[in-house]
Amino acid sequence: MFLPKTDIENRLRSYRNRTVSEEVMMEEIQDALTHEPRELNRIKQEIHGGRGDDSNSFDIDLLEVDRIYHLDQIQKICIDFRLRFLDTRFFKGTLPSDALLEIENLQNAHATRLSGFKIMAPSKLFKLEDKDDPLLFAPIGNGYYYLIHKWGNDLHPLRRILVWPFKNLVNLTLLVILISYLATLLVPDGIFSRSNSSAEFWMIFFFMFKSVGAVVIFYGFALGKNFNTAIWNSKYYNA
Repeated sequence: MFLPKTDIENRLRSYRNRTVSEEVMMEEIQDALTHEPRELNRIKQEIHGGRGDDSNSFDIDLLEVDRIYHLDQIQKICIDFRLRFLDTRFFKGTLPSDALLEIENLQNAHATRLSGFKIMAPSKLFKLEDKDDPLLFAPIGNGYYYLIHKWGNDLHPLRRILVWPFKNLVNLTLLVILISYLATLLVPDGIFSRSNSSAEFWMIFFFMFKSVGAVVIFYGFALGKNFNTAIWNSKYYNA
């Protein structure tokens, strides 16, 4: 059965539309633009060495509502799909020329220079070049970000399911219990005694649970893995 790939922009927009009204969002943005003007650096200098300003002087009348997202919405999608949201100075891939043109067009339209760029992408894109689905943002203020450009391919349709165990400790524990239970069912009846009792089943299950748990813990420590909630905005590879 063919499964469509996951468009992370559509997921982010859908969650944004469910959690905040357009009126409230625009009021908060207008307040940010009115009270937090910034002097900005050049685009390329900011992309490669910017220190992360948290607002820009956008013209609120020219903003496209469909491109505005709050940090809480970005965090939710990053945790669900095991993505990171970091300053562009940590991005090791190459920004396409279309992204730079979008920034220039925005600057010309809003009569300003943008800074504080961030990228939402899988962890590996902050170390290696790849073709997954990065999204380039610029901060507006009050925790809101403006989506400038998206490039690359959409995420794998099963990515959210595949990274579900790494979302938090509860999910990982449930997976270990499920694997242990299935492994216990595969053990032939009477392998340890002639009587097939429930006590024997749960003893084997407990042994399986400890074994699977030990492998998971070893894998996590050995490779420096952490849960989605801890890495979504971390700049460290082994966070």
